[in-house]
Amino acid sequence: MKTAEDIILEKNREIISVPTDTKLIDALQTMVKHRVGAILVTSRDAIVGIWTERDLMYNTVQTQFDPHVAVIKDYMISNLISAPYTDSVYHLMDKFLGLRISHLLIEKEGKTIGLLSVGDVMKACLHEKTSELTQLNTVCSWNYYEEWKWKKQ
Repeated sequence: MKTAEDIILEKNREIISVPTDTKLIDALQTMVKHRVGAILVTSRDAIVGIWTERDLMYNTVQTQFDPHVAVIKDYMISNLISAPYTDSVYHLMDKFLGLRISHLLIEKEGKTIGLLSVGDVMKACLHEKTSELTQLNTVCSWNYYEEWKWKKQ
């Protein structure tokens, strides 16, 4: 069964981040450049927050909000949730659904090795289920039963 680390390796994507003093417009440009929906925020090489396209939606309706002036540290979410690299796709899906979150940091030996979105895990889950169904169909197919014969020993 696939683990969080397997999904990270398949994504083959670097961690996209910006420092805490970055203006939101610059963070948005970085997100567009890398085609991601979330960006991690760092301070002294440590991940301290995350800011997502959903956060942009909430921030936009606030009065006086200007992404050209606003700094990401004032708008980021700092209570980050992580999962171990050994978590299976099903454990990851449980975390996404149970905690009602969209992104999880993946950690290995105390270090962040990547960021997974609920979409990444949903895709891996679907691949896992498709593989299981294919195996079950092979075992339960008519050919299996037609070719099965009792053999004397």
